[in-house]
Amino acid sequence: MGAGSGLAGATAIVTGASRGLGAAIARAMSEAGAELLLVARAEDRLREICNRLPGNAHTFAADLAAPSAPARIISEARRLWPRLDILVNNAGITGPIGLFADNDWREWRDSFQVNFFAPAELCKLAIAWMASSGGGRIVNLSGGGATSPRPRFSAYGSAKCALVRFSETIAAEVAERGIRVNCISPGMLRTDMLEDVLRAGPERLGAEEYAKVQKAAGGEMADPDVAASLVVYLASEASAGITGKLISAVWDPWRGLGEHLSELRATDIYTLRRITPEDRGKDWEDA
Repeated sequence: MGAGSGLAGATAIVTGASRGLGAAIARAMSEAGAELLLVARAEDRLREICNRLPGNAHTFAADLAAPSAPARIISEARRLWPRLDILVNNAGITGPIGLFADNDWREWRDSFQVNFFAPAELCKLAIAWMASSGGGRIVNLSGGGATSPRPRFSAYGSAKCALVRFSETIAAEVAERGIRVNCISPGMLRTDMLEDVLRAGPERLGAEEYAKVQKAAGGEMADPDVAASLVVYLASEASAGITGKLISAVWDPWRGLGEHLSELRATDIYTLRRITPEDRGKDWEDA
C-alpha cells in the first residue's frame, strides 16, 4: 500500500456495505484506490453499490447473525487475495428497544452476535492472516451507548461498549505484529437504523428519548462522508502510529492527529476509562 492518505493497492473487507454509512465507506475507500470485498445480507443491493464504484470490488452475501458468517467471509477473501490489508467492521443492528426487563432475550443475544461476536471473530481471523503477511489495519464502528449509558438500548449500547474495550485490548496485543486497531463514532446519521428507532415510538423509547431522537432527525444530521473519510484515514499510512483509540468523526480533530502522536501514545486520550473523584477535583478519604 502506498504512503499518505491513499489506499492504492490495498485489499479491504467492508461489512454492512449495502446501504447508509457502509455504502459511503465503500465509495470513499474505492476512490482512495482500495480493492474491496463488500459484505451484507442483500446481494442485489451490494451489486448496485459495486457497479457504481470507480475501482475493483467484489460482493459476498452473508448474514452476521449466523455463527458461520465470519469464517465464510474470510474464506471468500482468501479465495480472492493473497493478503488482507484492511478490515472494516461496519455492520450492525439496533436490537431490542425498550426496558431491559421487557426485552426478548433471544433478540438481545442476537444483537450481541451481530454487533460484537461477529466483528470479534472477524478480527481474530483477520489478525492471523494480516500477521503472516506484514500487518494491517482494523477499523471497528462504535455507536450510541458505547461511552455513556443509553437507557432502553441495553443490547446495542452494551455490545458497542464491549467492541470498543475489545479493540483497545487487541490493539495492545497486536501492535508488535504491525497491526493497528481503532474504533470510530460516526455521529447520528439518517439511516434505516434511525428509522427503526423512530418507529419504536415513545412507548418503547420513553418520552424523553423519543423527543430527543425526533428533534435530531428533524435537524442537521452527521455527514456519512465525514465518517467514511475518517475510516480511510485510519486505514491508511497517514494514521501510522495511531492505535487503540475511539475517535469521533464529528467532534474530534482527527485530521491533525499525526501532529500529536507522542501525546496519544503516552496518554489515555480517546479511550474508555473509569472516572475517579480526583479526576473531578474531589478529595475523598476513607472514614
